[in-house]
Amino acid sequence: MLDDLDRRLLRYWQAEPSLSPSELAERCAMNPGKVARRIARMQDAGILHGVEAVIDWAALGYAVEVSLRVTLDKTQPNAFDAFLAEARKIPEVIELQTFLGRVDARLSIIARDMAHYQEIYRSRILSLPHIADIEALMQVARIKRDEALPL
Repeated sequence: MLDDLDRRLLRYWQAEPSLSPSELAERCAMNPGKVARRIARMQDAGILHGVEAVIDWAALGYAVEVSLRVTLDKTQPNAFDAFLAEARKIPEVIELQTFLGRVDARLSIIARDMAHYQEIYRSRILSLPHIADIEALMQVARIKRDEALPL
Protein backbone atom coordinates (compact mmCIF):
# COMPACT_ATOMS: atom_id res chain seq x y z
CA MET A 1 0.00 0.00 0.00
CA LEU A 2 2.36 2.77 1.20
CA ASP A 3 6.09 2.50 0.65
CA ASP A 4 8.88 4.38 2.45
CA LEU A 5 8.77 7.29 -0.02
CA ASP A 6 5.02 7.70 0.48
CA ARG A 7 5.49 7.70 4.25
CA ARG A 8 8.30 10.24 3.97
CA LEU A 9 6.07 12.50 1.85
CA LEU A 10 3.24 12.21 4.34
CA ARG A 11 5.54 12.87 7.33
CA TYR A 12 6.89 16.09 5.80
CA TRP A 13 3.50 17.27 4.57
CA GLN A 14 1.80 16.44 7.86
CA ALA A 15 4.46 18.37 9.79
CA GLU A 16 4.23 21.38 7.45
CA PRO A 17 1.06 21.32 5.32
CA SER A 18 1.82 24.70 3.74
CA LEU A 19 4.66 23.19 1.69
CA SER A 20 4.18 23.48 -2.05
CA PRO A 21 4.73 20.35 -4.15
CA SER A 22 8.15 21.63 -5.24
CA GLU A 23 9.17 22.37 -1.63
CA LEU A 24 7.90 18.97 -0.61
CA ALA A 25 9.90 17.35 -3.42
CA GLU A 26 13.04 19.17 -2.28
CA ARG A 27 12.61 18.06 1.34
CA CYS A 28 12.02 14.46 0.27
CA ALA A 29 14.89 14.46 -2.22
CA MET A 30 12.52 13.61 -5.08
CA ASN A 31 11.60 15.34 -8.31
CA PRO A 32 8.36 17.39 -8.32
CA GLY A 33 6.70 15.20 -10.98
CA LYS A 34 7.19 12.07 -8.89
CA VAL A 35 5.80 13.86 -5.82
CA ALA A 36 2.75 15.02 -7.79
CA ARG A 37 2.09 11.49 -9.09
CA ARG A 38 2.42 9.97 -5.61
CA ILE A 39 0.10 12.59 -4.11
CA ALA A 40 -2.46 11.99 -6.90
CA ARG A 41 -2.23 8.22 -6.33
CA MET A 42 -2.81 8.65 -2.57
CA GLN A 43 -5.77 10.95 -3.28
CA ASP A 44 -7.25 8.42 -5.70
CA ALA A 45 -6.77 5.66 -3.12
CA GLY A 46 -8.62 7.73 -0.49
CA ILE A 47 -5.55 8.10 1.75
CA LEU A 48 -5.48 11.88 1.25
CA HIS A 49 -8.82 13.63 1.32
CA GLY A 50 -7.46 17.09 0.61
CA VAL A 51 -5.84 19.98 2.37
CA GLU A 52 -7.86 22.13 4.74
CA ALA A 53 -7.41 25.34 6.65
CA VAL A 54 -7.39 24.98 10.42
CA ILE A 55 -8.93 28.04 12.00
CA ASP A 56 -8.41 28.88 15.66
CA TRP A 57 -12.01 29.49 16.69
CA ALA A 58 -10.86 31.04 20.02
CA ALA A 59 -9.03 33.75 18.05
CA LEU A 60 -12.37 34.57 16.41
CA GLY A 61 -14.08 35.20 19.73
CA TYR A 62 -15.41 31.75 20.61
CA ALA A 63 -14.36 31.31 24.24
CA VAL A 64 -16.58 28.39 25.29
CA GLU A 65 -16.55 24.76 24.20
CA VAL A 66 -19.08 22.32 25.59
CA SER A 67 -19.29 18.61 24.90
CA LEU A 68 -22.78 17.17 25.06
CA ARG A 69 -23.33 13.45 25.52
CA VAL A 70 -26.72 12.59 24.14
CA THR A 71 -28.82 9.49 24.70
CA LEU A 72 -31.61 9.06 22.17
CA ASP A 73 -35.06 7.57 22.50
CA LYS A 74 -34.34 4.52 20.37
CA THR A 75 -37.95 3.35 20.55
CA GLN A 76 -38.67 5.92 17.85
CA PRO A 77 -38.16 4.82 14.25
CA ASN A 78 -35.20 6.54 12.56
CA ALA A 79 -34.22 8.32 15.80
CA PHE A 80 -30.52 8.36 14.87
CA ASP A 81 -31.06 9.60 11.32
CA ALA A 82 -33.48 12.36 12.31
CA PHE A 83 -31.28 13.52 15.21
CA LEU A 84 -28.08 13.56 13.13
CA ALA A 85 -29.71 15.35 10.20
CA GLU A 86 -30.94 18.16 12.44
CA ALA A 87 -27.75 18.38 14.55
CA ARG A 88 -25.69 18.84 11.37
CA LYS A 89 -27.65 22.02 10.62
CA ILE A 90 -26.43 23.82 13.76
CA PRO A 91 -23.37 25.88 12.75
CA GLU A 92 -21.94 25.93 16.29
CA VAL A 93 -21.77 22.12 16.36
CA ILE A 94 -18.17 21.62 15.25
CA GLU A 95 -18.00 17.88 15.84
CA LEU A 96 -20.60 15.15 15.88
CA GLN A 97 -19.83 11.54 16.81
CA THR A 98 -21.95 8.45 17.35
CA PHE A 99 -21.26 5.60 19.76
CA LEU A 100 -22.36 2.14 20.77
CA GLY A 101 -23.37 1.94 24.40
CA ARG A 102 -25.31 4.10 26.84
CA VAL A 103 -24.34 7.35 25.11
CA ASP A 104 -25.51 7.49 21.49
CA ALA A 105 -23.92 10.72 20.29
CA ARG A 106 -21.51 13.45 21.31
CA LEU A 107 -21.75 17.01 20.08
CA SER A 108 -18.93 19.50 20.48
CA ILE A 109 -20.37 23.01 20.57
CA ILE A 110 -18.56 26.34 20.49
CA ALA A 111 -20.01 29.64 21.69
CA ARG A 112 -18.80 33.18 22.23
CA ASP A 113 -19.66 33.09 25.93
CA MET A 114 -21.99 31.33 28.37
CA ALA A 115 -24.97 33.51 27.38
CA HIS A 116 -24.46 32.52 23.75
CA TYR A 117 -24.13 28.86 24.74
CA GLN A 118 -27.38 29.08 26.76
CA GLU A 119 -29.11 30.53 23.68
CA ILE A 120 -27.81 27.72 21.44
CA TYR A 121 -28.71 25.08 24.03
CA ARG A 122 -32.24 26.31 24.65
CA SER A 123 -33.24 27.25 21.13
CA ARG A 124 -31.37 24.72 19.00
CA ILE A 125 -30.17 21.72 21.04
CA LEU A 126 -33.29 21.11 23.09
CA SER A 127 -35.38 21.20 19.91
CA LEU A 128 -33.41 18.30 18.36
CA PRO A 129 -35.61 15.23 17.85
CA HIS A 130 -35.64 12.05 19.94
CA ILE A 131 -33.44 13.19 22.84
CA ALA A 132 -33.96 11.08 25.96
CA ASP A 133 -31.07 12.50 28.03
CA ILE A 134 -28.25 15.04 27.75
CA GLU A 135 -25.11 15.38 29.84
CA ALA A 136 -23.03 18.54 29.38
CA LEU A 137 -19.28 18.61 29.93
CA MET A 138 -17.69 22.06 30.01
CA GLN A 139 -14.18 22.08 28.57
CA VAL A 140 -11.68 23.69 30.94
CA ALA A 141 -8.47 23.16 28.96
CA ARG A 142 -7.30 21.42 25.81
CA ILE A 143 -4.23 19.47 26.90
CA LYS A 144 -3.39 17.80 23.60
CA ARG A 145 -4.71 18.19 20.11
CA ASP A 146 -2.67 16.35 17.58
CA GLU A 147 -4.14 14.73 14.53
CA ALA A 148 -0.75 13.73 13.18
CA LEU A 149 -0.36 10.04 12.49
CA PRO A 150 2.76 8.11 13.50
CA LEU A 151 4.19 7.49 10.05
